[in-house]
Amino acid sequence: MDTTLVITKEEIRGRTLITVLHLQGWLDAKSEEKVLAAARDAYNQGARFLLIDLAKVDTLTSAGMRAIHKVYKLYTPEEERSKGWRVKICKAPVQVKNILGITGFLLNIPNYETLQAAIDSFSPTE
Repeated sequence: MDTTLVITKEEIRGRTLITVLHLQGWLDAKSEEKVLAAARDAYNQGARFLLIDLAKVDTLTSAGMRAIHKVYKLYTPEEERSKGWRVKICKAPVQVKNILGITGFLLNIPNYETLQAAIDSFSPTE
């Protein structure tokens, strides 16, 4: 089984410009820095709203959750954390969604069932 994480990036115009990172493979200690680097690169290029597509993530470990949390902190200034969401996830497979729910991640980073629902949820005032 190939555990390599592949990340593809696209920009989608909703009510605001959204950078989407499509992840495929394992989100674990081996791929943690890869996710952070992709998110940092997008942020440094001007992205302020990030959607992480988890549809093809086979495994999510504590290191993967740590990576998502670090991305959340990068994109969401502390003073704005109660005002809205700049980082969202979508299409998390059942096993990944269960892990995110049990650990409380979904309280801070909302998950949407479809890519379009997630895109429509972003607002330029967040």
